[in-house]
Amino acid sequence: MTDQTQVPQSLPVTSADVDAAAKVIAPFAVRTPLLSPSVLSERVGARVFLKPELLQRTGSFKFRGAFNKLSSIPMSARGGGVVAFSSGNHAQGVAAAAKILNMQATIVMPADAPLSKRERTKGYGAEVVLYERAGEDREAIAGEIARKRGATIVPPYDDPLVIAGQGTLGREIAEDMAALGLAPDIVVAPASGGGLIAGVATAVKARFPQAAIIVAEPEEYNDHGLSLRAGHREAHHATGRTICDALMAAIPGKITFSINSQLLAQGVTASEDEVRAAVAFAYRELKLVVEPGGAVGLAALLAGRIDVQGKNVVIVLSGGNVDADLFARLVA
Repeated sequence: MTDQTQVPQSLPVTSADVDAAAKVIAPFAVRTPLLSPSVLSERVGARVFLKPELLQRTGSFKFRGAFNKLSSIPMSARGGGVVAFSSGNHAQGVAAAAKILNMQATIVMPADAPLSKRERTKGYGAEVVLYERAGEDREAIAGEIARKRGATIVPPYDDPLVIAGQGTLGREIAEDMAALGLAPDIVVAPASGGGLIAGVATAVKARFPQAAIIVAEPEEYNDHGLSLRAGHREAHHATGRTICDALMAAIPGKITFSINSQLLAQGVTASEDEVRAAVAFAYRELKLVVEPGGAVGLAALLAGRIDVQGKNVVIVLSGGNVDADLFARLVA
């Protein structure tokens, strides 16, 4: 990790790439607001802002990167369609982007992905191919489909165009904070493969180099925290499941970590119970429906895992795609 006031110049994704992505997605993506609920700020002793990507098209930030990537595919190469592999949010983002661009999408999804995510992916017109997490390789399955059909693979995070698209979220944070005459001291976002946090860090630190960018992860699924401390990519050691189904990548992406290792300040975690409490808090106090993976940064904040006293803090709520029955149990 580098001095937080210095932004490295040679990274695979730059703020100019994020600016270009913002122009591409602007006619189609939602510019989500920056909320500042007093009940949350008073509770933690900081001025807290929330970026609610649950209001984004398809219910998560993933549409941003997917649309930017698909838009870059030449017309001559669009006939074969696109193939993606995802537990749900990237699946929906790619499916929705493909529908807008009149392309066929095939999504390789785990058989245990939330039913709502599978059904919504199909609802956008995509073909869904299921696989077993324990014994099958989703990337190999997607690669074989792409080879047979001449399709373009759309990675969930380890792709510069995808990262730049996700970075538009950070760009909006920076613009909206500047419009308020404020500088963010801390920006917190969750990570699975690291595309969102890499894009956010790239955009925010271009305008506010002193901002500390913190990655939030479920306990045991803390591969980014482990990797940041080790100075190289390191897999987590989790063997079970987490209610944060969107945050289960085993190891940071190669491209994403080349960015995050230079721009992130630290990693924090939240337990399953803390995530449950955060989902319930968001619903009861903020009237927001946040999926567990999208609430892990809020969970870390509420649990006191981050020193925020007297600071300007931005928490990214990355999505709201949660099964109704699970959500009912979480807020009961």
